[in-house]
Amino acid sequence: EGIALPGLNIRRIKTKIDTGARTSALHAFMVEPFSRDSQPWVRFAIHPVQGDTDTVVECEAPIKDQRIVRDSGGHDELRYVIDAIITIGSDQIHSEVTLTDRDTMMFRVLLGRTAVRKKYVVYPGKSYLQGQPAGISDSFGK
Repeated sequence: EGIALPGLNIRRIKTKIDTGARTSALHAFMVEPFSRDSQPWVRFAIHPVQGDTDTVVECEAPIKDQRIVRDSGGHDELRYVIDAIITIGSDQIHSEVTLTDRDTMMFRVLLGRTAVRKKYVVYPGKSYLQGQPAGISDSFGK
């Protein structure tokens, strides 16, 4: 599906829905924790378009947690966790999202089952059933 992350200024990004993954993951590099008003925050950058490392969006978000997440290759990684508002079609959902480098992955965002389980039915053989995020009329990139 194509989604937007309005709180992170990400207007559109291709996303893989993965019911085999519990948590959602967002591509992030140049990850740097910092403090704002005595609260922990994280600053990071993403490449929102597949195959395009020239387009960069810089983001900041409060840190909700740090957790060890096991990736699909069985490797454990300590990741920052943030809360995000995710726009899918005309719907908005709130979800925890972990930050990890997904530059070599086909999709920059992976939506895990906890993000979609109460609102959506997943059709594995179908793509882009929700259309573009509300208010976005251009393509999802490469």
